[in-house]
Amino acid sequence: MIHRLFLIALLLWAGLALARPVTVLTVQGAIGPASADYVIRGLKHAAQDGAQLAVIKLDTPGGLDTSMRAIIQAILASPVPVATFVYPQGARAASAGTYILYASHIAAMAPATNLGAATPVAIGIGGPQPGQDKPPAEDKKEDKAQKPKEAKDGADKSPTAQPSGDALTRKQVHDATAYIRSLAELRGRNVEWAERAVREAVSLSAEQALKEKVIDLIAEDVADLLAKLDGRTVKTVQGEVKLATKGITPSPLEPDWRSRLLGVIGDPSIAYILMLIGIYGLIYEFANPGMGVPGVIGAISLLMALFALNMLPVDYAGLALILIGIAFMVAEVFVPSFGILGLGGLIAFVVGSVMLIDTDIPGYGLPWGIIAAVTATTAAFLFLVVGMLLKSRRRPAATGAEEMVGAQATVLSDCVTEGWAHVHGETWRIRCPRPLKAGERVRVKRVDGLTLEVEPIQP
Repeated sequence: MIHRLFLIALLLWAGLALARPVTVLTVQGAIGPASADYVIRGLKHAAQDGAQLAVIKLDTPGGLDTSMRAIIQAILASPVPVATFVYPQGARAASAGTYILYASHIAAMAPATNLGAATPVAIGIGGPQPGQDKPPAEDKKEDKAQKPKEAKDGADKSPTAQPSGDALTRKQVHDATAYIRSLAELRGRNVEWAERAVREAVSLSAEQALKEKVIDLIAEDVADLLAKLDGRTVKTVQGEVKLATKGITPSPLEPDWRSRLLGVIGDPSIAYILMLIGIYGLIYEFANPGMGVPGVIGAISLLMALFALNMLPVDYAGLALILIGIAFMVAEVFVPSFGILGLGGLIAFVVGSVMLIDTDIPGYGLPWGIIAAVTATTAAFLFLVVGMLLKSRRRPAATGAEEMVGAQATVLSDCVTEGWAHVHGETWRIRCPRPLKAGERVRVKRVDGLTLEVEPIQP
């Protein structure tokens, strides 16, 4: 009997050891370049490890359109089934998170979570734009034609209602609607609600989403999710995969140093500060050549900032205004203009900083506090530090042979063409253009080796 129990336990242990693992990724906060890199590399890692399932724990207010599409492309091309799980309780999959949820092979939510509000904002994905309540003139006719149906149904539930706003906004909404509709059709989820989430920015709770067939299931946690997915067959690009996830201990995959670095420098505030440190360092190096350290730090910081700005939705007009503002403030130091260049430079710098990040997505703007602090620091740096450097360069030399030029000396003995004089407590050989008498005062014109060429000081 004991041998049988031992054999059963051994077989169970071997079965668990041979079971394919489950990789768990965690995405929190705004969807950006760092989270996209983390998810893409995580899915590749799951495929290389032979995982049977990749779970993405998601809690996001939205994010950048380019990063969202990169994640979705990775999910669609993944040979490993992907289950996006809106977790923990109180989390949300708003905006870009809704698209990712629709693109996943399995969509799940924890209780007390929500999804939706997928209307495009600027060049990213976010909530509805304020101030665009009135539909354009061409849409009013369509509204009139739909009034009888609206009166009958009590509300406009048509997913094809025209979006409000200008032509660019309508183009963005139409594009986003077609995109989420294709994802809904691919996964067999509620197409009508997906379009409403884009056009009307509606949202759903977890229970409503399950009832509307937007998601596949509700789970308390990852262990409950794996238990409910056991035995389910999922279709991937490489065929159908049957999950055997009951009793499997998930393997969390934490972000590596690359993803952490992208997460730090990908923050708009950090990229903004790095850019200014780079510019400061190069200005300091050019104003005082040979120091080395400011130039090296400035070059590295500027390159990192340019790398980060390349991944962010940057308004190049704002970047140009920042550079012009700094140039005007530098010009104020070199060419005094009674404050006109300096004041204009400060205004251009502030306006450019406000315009720099071209999106209204939460987490991707520049706080006013940082703009004010950096503006004050920039003004102080350029007006005080650079001004002191220029003054020090204009100051006469205090050491070396150059310091002797212009110094006054006293002739020690009568001389016709050459003699001796007392300069700064030292005795120097002098060369004079006319005879000099002892005690006469002269001025050094030039230093020729160890001989000073002098001229008499006229009384």
